[in-house]
Amino acid sequence: MTKSELIDAIAARAELTKARAELLVNCVFDAMTDSLEQGEGIEIRGFGSFTVRPYKSYSGRNPRTGQPVPVAAKRLPFFKVGKELKELVNASRHYAISGGGDDRDE
Repeated sequence: MTKSELIDAIAARAELTKARAELLVNCVFDAMTDSLEQGEGIEIRGFGSFTVRPYKSYSGRNPRTGQPVPVAAKRLPFFKVGKELKELVNASRHYAISGGGDDRDE
């Protein structure tokens, strides 16, 4: 699902205009982004939690040349799926487990 598809789905379910639904989606994403930028976690019960994980610097390698390349330390968002969402997705067997996404199990 893309962001525009999410906006369409919210507009239809909540009987909102697309402009209002887009504003709603943007506000939620902005609030989540701001929290993660400040190092705060986000917990949505039944869905999952977002945290910020720090990663140390390390020496990587350029795959084309094989030369060592320094990789700076960084902080990246991490999502851990909630138990209810995990069970819900696992229980719905509409798609093949192959990972293709479009291969429907008919």
